Amino acid sequence: MRAKIHLEGALKQALEGLGLPWPDKAVIEPPKDSAFGDMSANVAMLLAKDAKKAPRAVAEDIKAALAGDALIEKIDIAGPGFLNFTFAPAFWRETVSAILDQGEAYGSSTLGNGTKVQVEYVSANPTGPLHIGHGRGAALGDSLTRILEKAGYDVEAEYYINDAGRQMRILGGSILYRARQLGGLNPAEPEDYYRGEYITDIARDFMAMRPDLLDLPEADAVEACKEYGMGVILQGIKDDLAAFHVRHDIWFSEKSLVNDGKVDETFADLTASGMGYAADGAFWFKSTLLGDDKDRVLRKSNGDTTYFASDIAYHDNKFKRGFDLVIDIWGADHHGYVPRMMAACEALGKPGGLSVILVNLVNLLRDGQPIAMSTRAGQFETLKDVVDEVGSDAARFMFLSRKSDSKLDFDLELVKQKSMDNPVYYVQYAHARIRSLDKKAEEAGIRPAAVSPASLALLDTEWDLELLKLLDQYPDYVEAAARTQSPHLISMYLQELASTLHRYYTNCHVLSAEPDVASARLMLLDCVAGVVANGLGLLGVNAPESM
Repeated sequence: MRAKIHLEGALKQALEGLGLPWPDKAVIEPPKDSAFGDMSANVAMLLAKDAKKAPRAVAEDIKAALAGDALIEKIDIAGPGFLNFTFAPAFWRETVSAILDQGEAYGSSTLGNGTKVQVEYVSANPTGPLHIGHGRGAALGDSLTRILEKAGYDVEAEYYINDAGRQMRILGGSILYRARQLGGLNPAEPEDYYRGEYITDIARDFMAMRPDLLDLPEADAVEACKEYGMGVILQGIKDDLAAFHVRHDIWFSEKSLVNDGKVDETFADLTASGMGYAADGAFWFKSTLLGDDKDRVLRKSNGDTTYFASDIAYHDNKFKRGFDLVIDIWGADHHGYVPRMMAACEALGKPGGLSVILVNLVNLLRDGQPIAMSTRAGQFETLKDVVDEVGSDAARFMFLSRKSDSKLDFDLELVKQKSMDNPVYYVQYAHARIRSLDKKAEEAGIRPAAVSPASLALLDTEWDLELLKLLDQYPDYVEAAARTQSPHLISMYLQELASTLHRYYTNCHVLSAEPDVASARLMLLDCVAGVVANGLGLLGVNAPESM
């Protein structure tokens, strides 16, 4: 981050002196091969036409203009005119000051500039406990919320409660079916119902509360079972998410959309904009105007609204609450629904206002063997079971270790291992290792150095510079994770930082060095520990003091 900021400023000043504009398509980034230097820029090639010179000649002019910059050690011109820059060690050592001065704020930025964002995630039907697939979406949404806030966005996290529709009626019927069995009756098995043992437990508890349940008319009994069951399951979901350290600011009821007239309000808006119309006793969304193969029905001729109708009304409500951007996190099986929902947001006057992140399947394994999961059949590993077994930290880190739309193998036995093969242990151990070293140093009477030109100058090995350069990149990773909505970038960075730290520990014998050098290295390692804790915090994972 500092390298890019400094270089961009230096280049703009140099170009101004050469009478050249700053090109719109300028790219400043680390080269793919570190042998070419620390940063690379394409400005010379972009300015050849303005300068009326060959790109390499422009590059030579820029190189000459930057010759007085003491923080740039070397400038090379490669290929048709790429400029490769190597910074002086003194520049990288200033990273220590930036980290220690900013503390927990290191990595923060104004990228979002207060943009109001809503992140909606999990939103599982309250028909059963959360399973491991929900856990991946929960970790993703919660971490993304933390990252966006770090990058200067105004973020609100929301859970959409699907408390209306067919699945809820099935829940009520399932509980009533089990209640009748428990009551000694011989009810006919429903065509479609939830079979998990938790349904029987809910039925048993509800019968104790409502001894008259089996005497109620069918419709009343189903409704009573549905309301009670939903309340129990939803509370369980909230408890499981709290144990998983997942935050939701708003719990939004689907049923409230209808009860508060929001669906009718959205239908009126669509009609006024020419995107909704009545025909054949039904109400339609004119999605063909936005590239769909056919118009979509929102209210059937029998008066029932479709799922799509509720979803449009819900997103209309989101935008009317003032969000500039809404981010939905869905299961990958909903990929075909994305274009339709995008079209609906465009019809609501919010083109580009919706971003959808798809979360792929989690293959739950034990010692390499798959564990079968089916919510309806009651054969599944709940999120609670997984968190109870491996811990919230391990589960969250594993969920965030890969891009969300890629499949993930989650081996319960691997993530419990205290070995370097376990990614979360590998990163957490980096923090604990430094804190353990701090204690040994204190016992030996060695303390981290205070920042000064003399102490920074002692960070002069290739291993010191490798760590310093990587620490400088952390704010870039946070911005990239926010901009691309990709928390796994933080996980990748932390694994690289941990690897570099462990390599440093092997090659630079901290406490056995000369006292001044040892103190300078402890100062650097305190920066590493701070950034590891900072990054783990964005993933919702603890940074332990000891392991």
